[in-house]
Amino acid sequence: MIFISILLLLICQESKNIEINPSKTIFWGPGLKPDKITMRARYIFLQFVDLKGKNLTESPGKDIISVFIQGQTSIGYTCHVWTQILDCKDGSFIVRYKLHNTCFNLKLKIKMKHNNLPILSMEFKGPIYEEECYCPNPSINNWLSDLECLKNYKQIHNDLISFTNVNFDKIRKSIIKAYDRPGSVSLCHYVVQSNKIFRECYGRYVGFKIFMDSILLSITRKVLLPDIEFFVNLGDWPLVPKEGKNYPIFSWCGSFDTKDIVMPTYDITESSLEAMERVMLDMLSVQGSTDTPWKEKIEKVFWRGRDSRRERLDLIDISRKYPDLFNVSITNFFFFKDEKDKYGPGQSHVSFFNFFKYKYQLNIDGTVAAYRFPYLLAGDSLVLKQDSRYYEFFYNDLIPGEHYISVKNDLSNLIERIMWAKEHDQEALQIVKSARKFARDNLLPHNILCYHVALFHEWSKRLKSKIEVLHNMEEVLQPKHSCKCYNADITKTKEEL
Repeated sequence: MIFISILLLLICQESKNIEINPSKTIFWGPGLKPDKITMRARYIFLQFVDLKGKNLTESPGKDIISVFIQGQTSIGYTCHVWTQILDCKDGSFIVRYKLHNTCFNLKLKIKMKHNNLPILSMEFKGPIYEEECYCPNPSINNWLSDLECLKNYKQIHNDLISFTNVNFDKIRKSIIKAYDRPGSVSLCHYVVQSNKIFRECYGRYVGFKIFMDSILLSITRKVLLPDIEFFVNLGDWPLVPKEGKNYPIFSWCGSFDTKDIVMPTYDITESSLEAMERVMLDMLSVQGSTDTPWKEKIEKVFWRGRDSRRERLDLIDISRKYPDLFNVSITNFFFFKDEKDKYGPGQSHVSFFNFFKYKYQLNIDGTVAAYRFPYLLAGDSLVLKQDSRYYEFFYNDLIPGEHYISVKNDLSNLIERIMWAKEHDQEALQIVKSARKFARDNLLPHNILCYHVALFHEWSKRLKSKIEVLHNMEEVLQPKHSCKCYNADITKTKEEL
């Protein structure tokens, strides 16, 4: 339990006339349990509350809080910790921090900056591991509990319901024969045995194996996975026809016409693993980079993207008829090069964070589902989503009219939907808030880890054939990193204030 100071402090931000009761600040997130949850970037959410006990709905101002995180290495040196504060402009903040080495006696304090009053103070004896440490939790159930993962995932249930007794000894060769088409299909065959990863890939273009390797390496550093065998489709298009043979293929995208087992996309998975490292756009940074208040946003639909679907070209036609409602452009021509003169010229790149200067965002399919959708939901603009036969792992949990505005696949009612939003501004704003809440509850980095582990755990229960490393498989090795694992008994937490 976190004890927050009972001292009542009222802060008046004169420029905005916002009064805060810091003692009622609400905290949540995996960064509150760093001794139990290992991530590259741990994070804590703060929701400020006003004098009437209501959550703030706008930023109380910049630089209102400060963060202090300090610990010691096993030999007494100061731990290297990088911290970042993100103002979500909706009354909430995100504090995230990255450890570069294993820490002990970690002190974490968040204070009101102007008077140095602590609103959160925690101490952890440790060890607190960095992302690169191979120190897996021996209990998958305890790990799932520590991360507060969902007990049941509707999409996992739907995808696995037809796979109750999988014997790869009987179907392995048939799967490889069916999908070993080097020019058009890229497939990797994985085995996890004794928490080590092995694979063999088929196809001419198998570079995307790095994304599957990365999530498996990260997970196995954190928790002992059961022995499993599975095939991963490295392409965008799902592979297994609905009416075809019941082959279990894991894919990043599903469709109404196929029965692939759907995982989180490589895009959101990579951004979840590499936040505060190699990637700039992730589900947390997008929430802290929306600088334009709702009332000041430009009341147009904003969209940028390549020419990967005919409806994207149709969008350009519609926008030219209604220029006051749109700022949309094709950025690159590949699929319809012969129509570049009509729909071009191609426009230069626009930072994704600048999308949210506009009040309305359009999510329109590319070759398959548009993988930007999670980031649009996490932003603070209204999302208009094209109806689609493609879906990601979370689509079935979304509700049209509550989390986004649906638009017909051929965009024939797009203008009607935009006009509704303009005429129902407060209802549109409520949808925006519901979308961000959904993203925070389901699409953050720890949620992505949860989904993968829950999927692999459930999958293992359906495998009847013996899990063996096959002759041509190569081991996917953990990166070299010096890290000592300690007995879990010495890990204790002290929480105060």
